Amino acid sequence: MARPTLSLLFLLSFFLLAFSFNAEDPELKTCKHHCRQQRQFSESEKRECELRCEEYARERREYNPRREGEERERWEGERNPYFFDRESFQHRIRSEHGSVRVLERFTQRSELLRWIEKYRLGIMEANPNAFVLPHHLDADAVFYVIQGCGTLNVLREENNRESFSIRKGDIVRIRAGSMVYLINHDDNEKLYIAKILRTVSSPGVLREYFAVGGENPQSFLRSFSSEILEAAFKTRRESLEKLFRHEKGAIVKASKEQIRAMRRRSSEGGSRWPFGESSSTFNLLNKRPSISSRHGQLFDADSGDYRELEDLDIQVSFANITGGSMMAPFYNTRSAKFAIIVGGEGYFEMACPHVSGEQEEGERSERGEREERETEERESQEKRISYQKIKSQLSHGSAFLIPAGHPVAIVASGNENLQLVCFEIKAKDNRRLFIAGKDSILKQLEKEAKELSFNAPAKEVDEWLGRQEEKAFMAGPEHRREKRIPVNSILDFAGF
Repeated sequence: MARPTLSLLFLLSFFLLAFSFNAEDPELKTCKHHCRQQRQFSESEKRECELRCEEYARERREYNPRREGEERERWEGERNPYFFDRESFQHRIRSEHGSVRVLERFTQRSELLRWIEKYRLGIMEANPNAFVLPHHLDADAVFYVIQGCGTLNVLREENNRESFSIRKGDIVRIRAGSMVYLINHDDNEKLYIAKILRTVSSPGVLREYFAVGGENPQSFLRSFSSEILEAAFKTRRESLEKLFRHEKGAIVKASKEQIRAMRRRSSEGGSRWPFGESSSTFNLLNKRPSISSRHGQLFDADSGDYRELEDLDIQVSFANITGGSMMAPFYNTRSAKFAIIVGGEGYFEMACPHVSGEQEEGERSERGEREERETEERESQEKRISYQKIKSQLSHGSAFLIPAGHPVAIVASGNENLQLVCFEIKAKDNRRLFIAGKDSILKQLEKEAKELSFNAPAKEVDEWLGRQEEKAFMAGPEHRREKRIPVNSILDFAGF
């Protein structure tokens, strides 16, 4: 009996020692949470796992106490449910001539994002002279052409093929179920397209349906029996099988002759404006910017500019923030904003009241104490209102989400301009309200309201609010490239 007693005392003393370092260490908290969630572990294995987490946390602090602030900054980025790095976009289609990548389902990242689970973000890349095979999606889509030019064809019903040229800055609406195919007719430049997808079947579940194809992608016609296909196409089985044997992929290379022929037929067919602009596109960059200064420009288009956006209630915008500048803290009254970084580097900071609550929810999810949890949250909110700082580095190919009402600031690095393509849902009647700058909403407070709110004379408040004379875009904080410390994750240490 002596051996178990000594072991128990050792474990207890080790636990108390580790707890004394910092009970609020968020990385330690999550590591222990992961230990408890491992169903294949016995209770003794779960305790051992937690002890390993505490041991690593203790060694980390003893080795370099100054690192705590930097580790906390790194941790903010890792637990950020609103940020998605380039690896979060998963390949749905890939060949040597291009690819289509789609962001993971939002509910895979966090239950906080269930309210937008029917939306997905995507990026398409087509190499010069590449052709994307005809297919349709079970989703409404809005495209924004980031770079390049091409010809887009949309088949909606019998004898109704809409063909039009697309180029940088174009916005295109594609209705769910429409068969689409396109070609990059440039000899040198890639065609890049960003898109937002609103699924129409199962929320967040996206499916591509290729009518033609070989092994990859496989034509959905191959799912039907030979008898059905022979009767439907009035063609023998042997002839049909020849059409389904190639393995070129969903994006293939077209010849010069094929490209010229398709461009010629596109110019001859489809619905077009008398002056050559497609009736189904709107070029955002041809519109005058809604905000412009030496620190940045903002272009945006809603249903008033492009009628096809109306039923989706979506706005599309492009922001170009000058290197070293920033977009002042602001929030949207109704819209949630999805932003994809298409150029430059920088970071964003956002105030969020939900993140810590989500962690507590995760720890108690297995007990199913929903009513108790909601009661505790209400009581917590009544006691104290607080916010978590959300911060992440931004680079080409990454994306982030700004929910409605969440104040956010976006900063460009000093090296180059930070460029963002943004899709905003619930755009109708939305207002973008800035907290700082020439048009700060706080300036609208009455004298008495300013004195009561800031506990200072209104004159001092006015002086403080009036110091920043720039509107929306302004000089950012001094930029320094933050170096990430090459330490192993605490979760790796614990065996995950």
